[in-house]
Amino acid sequence: MPLARVVAVAPGSPADRAGVQAGDEVVAVNGEHIRDIIRYRMQTDEPDVELQLQRCGAEQQVTIGKRPGESLGLELQSAVFDRVQTCDNHCPFCFIHQLPAGMRRSLYLRDDDYRLSFLYGNFTTLTRFTEADFERVVTEGLSPLHVSIHATDPEVRTKLLRNRRGATSLRWLALLLEAGVEVHGQIVCCPGINDGAVLHDTMLGILDRFPRLATVGVVPLGVSAHNQEPDMRPHTRAEAVAVLDAVETWQSRARDAIGRTLVYAADEYYLLAGRPFPALADYDGCAQHENGIGMAATLRAEVASARGGAPIARPAHSGFFASVDGAPADGYRAPRTSGVPGCSVAEGEKGANTDVWIVTGELGAPVLEPLVDDLAATAGATVHLLAVRNEFFGGNIGVTGLLTGVDIAAALRSVPARARVLLPDVVLSRDRFLDGTTLADLGRPVEVVATDGAALVAALAA
Repeated sequence: MPLARVVAVAPGSPADRAGVQAGDEVVAVNGEHIRDIIRYRMQTDEPDVELQLQRCGAEQQVTIGKRPGESLGLELQSAVFDRVQTCDNHCPFCFIHQLPAGMRRSLYLRDDDYRLSFLYGNFTTLTRFTEADFERVVTEGLSPLHVSIHATDPEVRTKLLRNRRGATSLRWLALLLEAGVEVHGQIVCCPGINDGAVLHDTMLGILDRFPRLATVGVVPLGVSAHNQEPDMRPHTRAEAVAVLDAVETWQSRARDAIGRTLVYAADEYYLLAGRPFPALADYDGCAQHENGIGMAATLRAEVASARGGAPIARPAHSGFFASVDGAPADGYRAPRTSGVPGCSVAEGEKGANTDVWIVTGELGAPVLEPLVDDLAATAGATVHLLAVRNEFFGGNIGVTGLLTGVDIAAALRSVPARARVLLPDVVLSRDRFLDGTTLADLGRPVEVVATDGAALVAALAA
């Protein structure tokens, strides 16, 4: 029987007034043994909520009254109370297979759970999707979902997933779209396997069979130094150009056929190809911003708007977690820091420094480079970019979000001791880097700044 452990109770909340404590386990809500945070939210959206709790092995009933729209005030340990549906594919490009040994156990979990797709924007292949899952998604309105397509040709998709159900599982995508579920698709493009003619065939298949898809993102595979798949390799510049040409061709065809752009390429392709990024308006709201699509255009627009005194709003996160009482933020959306003391330089020191260093990944540097003069004018100081090479993962891994503490610490040794160092918070999750190190392990004070243009401008102007 699934249990949901309470990790925190908001002081003064309805649950606090009713005597619910951290460490209690929720057995049932309004008589229902709930499997996940989604059902929890639906059951607790009532004026009177009856909790069946287990505390120190003993069960008790608690009835909680609350005002309309008021949350119970509980934070639960996880979003899924039964078992996460793990992935039974064996994709050769899967980055989790390319992680070095010895990292945190949670980083090795491969999920293929439609609930996490709905809650957090994780991509699912639908190879473990069932009739019961479909009925629940439609009945409870679990939308949007995020689906990994990779190829519409059954044989190619089976090869990419290394799962015979890959040939047929896209039938669920068609049914979901017909039922009115919003779905965002993804194609991880692997050189020599699903690029070239296969990519064109996939785009044709999408426009023919799945035109109701909200967006489709084409992203390159990451190849770390720990990759054990000889067929997996980074794109060459010529291949990146070909991918962009294909995407632009099918953008035009989609606009002609269904009146919208539909397919978008990851920012990394424009960097690899040496092409300018499209205008922010061309991304139609940046629905796949967190998938690395439209990030550069968004950042540049944010910086320009913030410097002009009119900050723009960043695209809303996909996923349902933000509106769910009790749902723990996870993955990309986990809290970056908890305000660890001693990690930021004192206010009095900032004005004394004439040099500011912005930490970024190797792929982030060319995005920030055109902004350096404007950022320097904002800071009233010289602004430098510290492009950190990712030695921890190696390979072609150059995004800022995958930088580790050990690599950042090594790069910071070349930065003058009294310089201001701005560290984007995307490298942290609950105060830790991916390698498990903390800000204290960097060996010097840094200022953690939210990873958006307005926050960067505000930090430089402070």
